[in-house]
Amino acid sequence: MKESNNIKKIVLLSLASACFGLTSCDDYLKEKDLPRLTPDYYGTVAGVESAATATYSFMRWGAGNERYNVLTEYGTDLFTQGEDPGKQADAFNKYGSQLNPDASVLYEFWENHYKAINTANLVIQQVEGSTSMTENQKQVALAEMSFLRAFFYFELVQQFGNIPLVLDVSFDVRTDFPRASVADIYNQIIKDLEYSVEYSPEKPAKTGKAAKYAAAHLLAKVYLTRGSAVSDQRGQQPTDMENALKYAKMVIESGQYELLSDFASLWDINNQGNKEVIFSVQFTTDPVYRGDGNTFHLYWGSWYEDQPGMTRDLENGRPYRRHLQSQRTMLQLFDRKNDSRFYKSFKWVYYANREGAGLEVGDTAIYYSINPTTETYRYKYFAWDREDVTKNNRYYPPLLKYFDPLRLSVNDGQGGREWVRMRLAETYLIAAEAAGRNGDYQTAADYINIVRKRAAWQDGETKMPQYWREEGGQMGDTNNTFASIQVTAADLQSNFIDFILDERGRELLGETCRWTDLVRCEKLEEYVKKWNTEGAVTFKSHHKLRPIPQKHIDRLNPRGTDAEEQNQGYY
Repeated sequence: MKESNNIKKIVLLSLASACFGLTSCDDYLKEKDLPRLTPDYYGTVAGVESAATATYSFMRWGAGNERYNVLTEYGTDLFTQGEDPGKQADAFNKYGSQLNPDASVLYEFWENHYKAINTANLVIQQVEGSTSMTENQKQVALAEMSFLRAFFYFELVQQFGNIPLVLDVSFDVRTDFPRASVADIYNQIIKDLEYSVEYSPEKPAKTGKAAKYAAAHLLAKVYLTRGSAVSDQRGQQPTDMENALKYAKMVIESGQYELLSDFASLWDINNQGNKEVIFSVQFTTDPVYRGDGNTFHLYWGSWYEDQPGMTRDLENGRPYRRHLQSQRTMLQLFDRKNDSRFYKSFKWVYYANREGAGLEVGDTAIYYSINPTTETYRYKYFAWDREDVTKNNRYYPPLLKYFDPLRLSVNDGQGGREWVRMRLAETYLIAAEAAGRNGDYQTAADYINIVRKRAAWQDGETKMPQYWREEGGQMGDTNNTFASIQVTAADLQSNFIDFILDERGRELLGETCRWTDLVRCEKLEEYVKKWNTEGAVTFKSHHKLRPIPQKHIDRLNPRGTDAEEQNQGYY
């Protein structure tokens, strides 16, 4: 990690004169006593490794403060804002006036990702002309940097649409960056990823590095995204779904990954880097090198420490109460009885961690329920019995996926949990969607059912008490419930896109992909107006794209018209 931080400064210093619309370039020029390395260094094996470490570090930006959770989970159908929504909720959940070219998180996003792209460009440029590397070393290096460049461009194009496409490094100052078409961006992303799939090693050299199947998963998702367009122009081709399925199958059939048998085990902090994970962003708890860390654990929790028997601790987290699940998520999305993902995605019970009010340590202190009750309990019983979720946006079952009890202290915000960006269950859903969009509903159903077999309560599994307390099941029932949630080809034919979006919502709830899923399927406006009470009134069609940051536009020379430099609706 120390090497990563040093190299990051070195790489960016080398790029200072070519920095793309970044005010912080000036800050790097002011650094003292930094090593002065020539660009040729990045045409060596050691230089490539150093630059790759630096480029991977830019991936941490999204989970290091309120960033990617804001950009991808606010303003959708599955989550709304909790009691303390943060400064950016009005912009991104309510689609308010603060969602404008001056929004700081958008410029930070733009800045971070183009820094990463510039680093990748430098390495690609130097490796291609290297005389010190073997042909195989060049191919492997170019494959890794092509993956990284494609990764960052894919995130940018999904948020901003038309963006500058920069593929080289100039050591003269540049101020002209015309935007390329979305189609051209996708063509380049696909070109980079196809190269990466062909020349990357099958297994990553180190934890946190990408390899062949991470590139294949991402390529499948890119083809799926491009081909999902109907009225939007992304350069979609008739073969996009065929290719999405091809690369998804490459991952599925590689034999390197497998679904965990229990959905709940995915969120066990001691089970990081498991067989289902294809690619994840790495963090550390070392206070010297962790930077912002992974702060997602802060945003998904609800308040608990004011209840009898409870005090703040590591296990239950430090809840900022940002994201509150919607009525749709809680009451409509799941077969709550037979699909174990519903109860395994949330924390329903808090156990007393101090004595008080007649409770001993280990007793139930808080219980969350779907149903109201007239009974009296020693513990606090919270029921999801409201028409308007904002009436009780402090107390709700929190999403378990980001809890981080391995932090250094109770109030520590910088977590060290990995941020899973690709896992096999999503690969199956990509394959299912690609097949279904091509009219092969049987194959789609087969892939969905593989995911649903794991989602069901398993043979011999002791079901959570909610199975009989909330959903009418029999106490002690250990039978498999897959038959109740199994899908057929006929189930998919009438409204396939909505079905697959619901399935992605059930499996990938809160995993920082909902907003982009709705945009790529051209469903954002429909879903927001139907299910997001906070944003329904103010949402406009142009909100399917983010505004281009004004700080970038202000530095362009020559500068085009507003229509050339800014997305429609933001000028």
